[in-house]
Amino acid sequence: MNTYEKLDKLKNYLKRIGKIAIAFSGGTDSTFLLKTAHEILGRNTLAITVHSAFSPEREFGRAREFIKDLNLKHLVVELDILTIEKFGENPKDRCYYCKKQIFSEVIRAARNAGFSDVADGTNFDDTDDYRPGIRALKELGIVSPLKDANMTKKDIRRISRRMGIKTWKTPSSACLASRIPYGHEITREKLEMVDKAEQYISDLGFSQVRVRHHGDIARIEVETEERKVFLEGNFLEQVSLKLKGMGFKYVTLDLEGYRMGSLNEML
Repeated sequence: MNTYEKLDKLKNYLKRIGKIAIAFSGGTDSTFLLKTAHEILGRNTLAITVHSAFSPEREFGRAREFIKDLNLKHLVVELDILTIEKFGENPKDRCYYCKKQIFSEVIRAARNAGFSDVADGTNFDDTDDYRPGIRALKELGIVSPLKDANMTKKDIRRISRRMGIKTWKTPSSACLASRIPYGHEITREKLEMVDKAEQYISDLGFSQVRVRHHGDIARIEVETEERKVFLEGNFLEQVSLKLKGMGFKYVTLDLEGYRMGSLNEML
């Protein structure tokens, strides 16, 4: 099945469902899904964004800007994630507890607005990584139209570019808690440090950045082809000084470069 056959499958699914609320983060996947649903269903589409310390603040701003351009109804659910069961303890199935609470709140908001079906932006590639949160989505009855249409990240970026959606080239994002090793306590301070550090390095021109929080140590991951740029410029001292000012004592560059879910390697 090629990219556009998958797109047809997605559109047919949306037409059948008729009315849908979408958990909208502002990332590449949920933005594409929301835009497509809006084109098919119009005002029978609702965007719901959960605003909390687990998501990059810049992504939240991008979500609000996109909604404004679409002139679509947008609900924002404020959530203190540190009150979620076991979240702060950070067990290996943390994502399950987190997704269960987050999407319970999304469902509540959707039902109050008259929407019974709730979708998320999980794509087909996400099934290859360790994602206990997907179990929570299944238990709650959340649908994943992109995954069900076999749409990969590559498919989504390709069509998004053709549709003129700015997020077609936005770097992959993930919950900020994924930067903290399992078993290490998650605190608001740690999440804020990671968010600020990643935004700073991204603003230097690096396309994909992860700052993994290992206590006093910041382990930086950038794309493989960008490691050389990081080492050749004056970035080493510049970044080290900046991140130490944020609270880290040691700043390192991962020699293997960026890879999705690198902290899952310990499992």
